[in-house]
Amino acid sequence: MADVVLEHLSKTFPNGAQAVRDLSLQIADGELVVLLGPSGCGKTTTLRLIAGLEEPTSGTVQIGGRVVNALPPRARNVAMVFQKATLYPQMNVRRNLAFGLRMRRGGSGLARLLARWLRLGPSPRVQKEDEQIQQRVADAARLLGLEALLERAPGQLSGGQQQRVALGRALVRQPEVFLLDEPLSQLDSRLRAELRHELHLLQRRLRKTMIYVTHDQAEAMTLADRLVVMDRGLVHQVDRPLAVYERPISRFVAGFLGWPAMNFLEGRLEGCDGEMCFACPSLGVKLNLGAGKAKEWAAHAGHEVTLGIRPEDLLPVSPGRGGLVMQVVMIEALGSACLVTLERQGWQATARFDLRQGVEQQQAIEVCFQMEHAHLFDRQTGIALSSGPRRAGG
Repeated sequence: MADVVLEHLSKTFPNGAQAVRDLSLQIADGELVVLLGPSGCGKTTTLRLIAGLEEPTSGTVQIGGRVVNALPPRARNVAMVFQKATLYPQMNVRRNLAFGLRMRRGGSGLARLLARWLRLGPSPRVQKEDEQIQQRVADAARLLGLEALLERAPGQLSGGQQQRVALGRALVRQPEVFLLDEPLSQLDSRLRAELRHELHLLQRRLRKTMIYVTHDQAEAMTLADRLVVMDRGLVHQVDRPLAVYERPISRFVAGFLGWPAMNFLEGRLEGCDGEMCFACPSLGVKLNLGAGKAKEWAAHAGHEVTLGIRPEDLLPVSPGRGGLVMQVVMIEALGSACLVTLERQGWQATARFDLRQGVEQQQAIEVCFQMEHAHLFDRQTGIALSSGPRRAGG
């Protein structure tokens, strides 16, 4: 059993900075949970609190059903992989992989030195431990594709290979929980995508509990069983990745998750000829909500709100079809799709179009807002009042 339970966990540094505030979270055995948020949101501090590298100001950390607050890092049976691979340059890959196990062996290592000094062979117990270590090293090397690199020095490895060795060093320990602090952020985009895929497959094969810290949305969305979105030490939302994307609980979550970011427009909910609409005086437009949204949003009639619409929910339509007239400011090609920056009366929005739709720079086009997928937020608090329906698979 290797579940992790955090109860009312807080961390305040001596300078008064609150890195983590009253965080409660349950991570199931074998689950891969990703802590996602901007720099300084408290995700790495949370990881260090679990590892025992930081002492909580208040709250408890439980691993495998026992409170570990008083235990040092080495007694918690967790393994941590850092942002930058820290390998011993004087050791080859094989010795780097085995080093942690040999250090943890303690007395056996002293026995080996004494036997060598006395020119005696290793004891049966030490010999058996050596065989176990070599077997673990061999297993980790096979899983991570390092078998051909075991005799190389770290300086002879690429960045991706070094990070594989760092991950292998954690694997050979066979911990209950893996803690990964942005382990792929130092790599180029192609290699990062490759290792992300391999890490995902590895976790599915091992079914080990993993807690992964990142600010990269692609990593978070593709890796996580569940996402924990954080900001300023607080947890905003915990759910499956697609659920967080489709039904964000606040404007912060909606704006942080998704690339390009969600478009926001300030306005007011009003009645329009017996129906509900979103009125935006600054743009001189009123957007009809449709029957489904009108009923859902009726409770907020007369309120100042923020409308959120994702780039994929802005679609070009033929002239005269009732779309909003906007000017194409910039086009960024992304292969078969393109990002189009649109403008109207100083308000800019980003849309994702099919390249074959043939828009051109400075062209005036009509754009349809797919209001069934729109999101509504309280302008003062940023709390979601309504979200778009779940899409297929959501």
